[in-house]
Amino acid sequence: MKKFTLKPLPGDNLHLVQPQHLTINYKQALNPAQYEAVTSLEGPHLIIAGAGTGKTNTVVYRVAYLVELGVKPDSILLLTFTRKAAQDMLRRAAILLDSRCENVSGGTFHSFANNILRKYSPVISYERNYTILDQSDAEDVVNLLRTRLRYDAKEKRFPRKETLYDIYSRALNTLTPMKDILANDYPHYLELEEDIANVHKAYTIYKKEHNLMDYDDLLVNLVELLRKDESVRTALSIRYKYIMVDEYQDTNKIQSEIVKLLAFKHQNVMVVGDDAQSIYAFRGSTIKNILEFPKEFPNCKVIKLEENFRSTQPILNLANEILKRGAPLN
Repeated sequence: MKKFTLKPLPGDNLHLVQPQHLTINYKQALNPAQYEAVTSLEGPHLIIAGAGTGKTNTVVYRVAYLVELGVKPDSILLLTFTRKAAQDMLRRAAILLDSRCENVSGGTFHSFANNILRKYSPVISYERNYTILDQSDAEDVVNLLRTRLRYDAKEKRFPRKETLYDIYSRALNTLTPMKDILANDYPHYLELEEDIANVHKAYTIYKKEHNLMDYDDLLVNLVELLRKDESVRTALSIRYKYIMVDEYQDTNKIQSEIVKLLAFKHQNVMVVGDDAQSIYAFRGSTIKNILEFPKEFPNCKVIKLEENFRSTQPILNLANEILKRGAPLN
């Protein structure tokens, strides 16, 4: 199998600027916890940041700090949940420092996966010009196969295309057996497990034969690529020397695995999130990713941003009391 390598980026071996020579007074601009988060570079870091504690500001200043130190912007990877969030953060960092910050590698997990797979997809038997199916197109393909296999003509009601796609997506994003997804979320279809699995098998084969990927495949195939080819995994880990992930409490298991695989050479990964907030469980996100981050990265340094710039103390006291009385996390 062909081995892929990445050439060192220009300036990768430059000596970093000494902190005392920086133009921005980071200590003056930030509170002590934010300053610690911004200036802590090597190794894994977990930043616990509730709403109103200046989380975004901290990420922006850390981007500027890394660039001002002399870290090549291309070797900094900022993963966010929306493209707009990444663009806004990098734009603010550029205003704070200079236009170099706009060259930082920033975007969503899906856009990052697509960029990598466009170069390395032959490793996992895809052509580089694969087509990405949006959810509607993917559901239509599922329906086509459902019809071809004649499950639409069965006496017992068979799941609609939207339901089938949701079952498959949940199983992939949570790394959960399909039988368990059916038992927990669609118990009335549990007796059709074998037929539902047959449609999924046909869907997987169809995509591979027609050089198609849906959104879930972008993440799944990136993990497959990183696990399968050590040269690619090593090259990417060397390329992205500093990794930051925003809203880590809303990542799923596959995204968490991507972070671990990308950071395996250096462990320079900083994740930022709120351990009391998670809104994408329906998409497979799990609060366990942020709670178990120190276990996954044993030398992890935990920094808590606790000074709130948005709410008065009585409101914070009420919110904290509600959290104390809330249901236990799964």
